[in-house]
Amino acid sequence: MASAPAAVKRSAQPLEYRLLLTVVLCLLAGGAVMVYSASSAPAALAGKGDGTGFLVKYVMYGGIGLVGMWLIARRGLALAVRFTIPLLVLSCVCLVAVRMPGIGVTVNGARRWLGAGPLTFQPSELAKLSLVLYGAMMLARRPGVPRHPREIMPLLIVGGVMALLVATQPDLGTALVISFTVTAMLVAAGIPWRWLATGGGIGAGLVLLFAMMEPYRRARLTAFLDPWKHATGDGFQSVQGLIAMGSGGLTGKGIGQGTSKLFYLPEAHTDFILAIIGEELGVLGVVVLLTLYGLVAYAGLRIARNAQGEYAKLVATGLTCLVLAQATLNIFTVLGLAPLTGVPLPFISYGGTSLIVLLAVMGLLLNVASGATVHVRAVPDRPRTSRPRAVADDPNRDSRRRDSGPRRARPGGGRRAAG
Repeated sequence: MASAPAAVKRSAQPLEYRLLLTVVLCLLAGGAVMVYSASSAPAALAGKGDGTGFLVKYVMYGGIGLVGMWLIARRGLALAVRFTIPLLVLSCVCLVAVRMPGIGVTVNGARRWLGAGPLTFQPSELAKLSLVLYGAMMLARRPGVPRHPREIMPLLIVGGVMALLVATQPDLGTALVISFTVTAMLVAAGIPWRWLATGGGIGAGLVLLFAMMEPYRRARLTAFLDPWKHATGDGFQSVQGLIAMGSGGLTGKGIGQGTSKLFYLPEAHTDFILAIIGEELGVLGVVVLLTLYGLVAYAGLRIARNAQGEYAKLVATGLTCLVLAQATLNIFTVLGLAPLTGVPLPFISYGGTSLIVLLAVMGLLLNVASGATVHVRAVPDRPRTSRPRAVADDPNRDSRRRDSGPRRARPGGGRRAAG
């Protein structure tokens, strides 16, 4: 009899909750299969064990992430408010520490990790989550729609500093994901479109300037514009990804039957795993994957719309857009619609920190979907300097006049005496 209330409670979860949980489990299952398919044969040929190393690590990180998702889904929103500032400070400290000699770990020319040996940690993944939580808290404390740029300036400053620290690792892709996510949250908060257009123009100019500062970034941009012209150089990975996608046809060659991962496409189990999906599962496999991400968008935005409280709405919006921005940028890169960025495909690409943080994101979304809410103390609104409120809007003006004593007669304004 004691289990009956729990069963009723589980069955009472909204559709968005059950849909999001099902989609996440499907993505994890597909990710495990594709990570093993993309990494087993190259690892075996290189003499690195029996080829199950990346699969074992993926399952281990996924198990840790699922436990964290389950715990966060119970009361994650309340914990998020309490630990937002410490998490934000920790993220910034780790992003600075990555750039220090002897502390950060360099892999393939990029210094993005902390740790030693197999136990490494990527601070930029934690920074994305902490920035969304900080942005939601800051925007929720401002009642109503932002009326002046100074009201959103703290979020812009913190987001800009984080994006700059990440971009200098260098990791321009994650910096773009941060920028897109912050923009989506500001749109959800109701900022005027002219602010958005101005900020977008400034941001696009800064990204272009940053991309042109280093020779290898200029080479990537040139290769993106015409990858086939640079097929043996900077455009090699893009061209091989497109060949892998095109060779799969409608139904693909079959799981494990792809050849691009063996001799042509480097690190196929990470950023370009979508190309392996296209080669082995074909167009249908890619369409199924895109459908799953579409369901994440549908469930996440419905959770945001039905959330209780402004803070919960902004958290759900920011986290959903974080996953979608990362997935979209990776897909565009593999399809040749964006320059190489190094952003992993959510839940599918191999990456321990990314997988654990993404499952924590899903736990927060599930917590919001179950009806959790947190009341963030609002900052007192400043008095407006614009047109004062019309006197007719105040229903108690007459009573206040009576209580404030007799009126003073104005010169020439007295009542005319009866003649």
